[in-house]
Amino acid sequence: MSFLKTFFGSTSRSSEFIEVISPEDFGKAIKNPHVQLVDVRTAREYNNGHIAHAVNIDFFDATTFNETFKRFDKEKPVYIYCRSGSRSQKAAARLVGMGFEKIVDLSGGYMAWDNTNTFL
Repeated sequence: MSFLKTFFGSTSRSSEFIEVISPEDFGKAIKNPHVQLVDVRTAREYNNGHIAHAVNIDFFDATTFNETFKRFDKEKPVYIYCRSGSRSQKAAARLVGMGFEKIVDLSGGYMAWDNTNTFL
């Protein structure tokens, strides 16, 4: 948690709602196919490879991003990832602003996942 406070700032509301976890822990957490798993990369990136059962919601398309996430359950965790972790951090902050209570971000993004997903 201290990493999050350092990263987001101790006064940031985001630190209460966002957890950044390792690819191994992320993989264990998303084994249930009913989790809210979201790839926030572009459609082209998603089509070049993605985590099974992930829904693609492009972070850069703000209208679609906001409208699609309105249909998600804000009380259930949302597991998100992007290419390297930068976009998903921004997406997580946006989700906190939309009222989501728990966002779990894949540390290192799909690049880290792609290199370590042999445990699944």
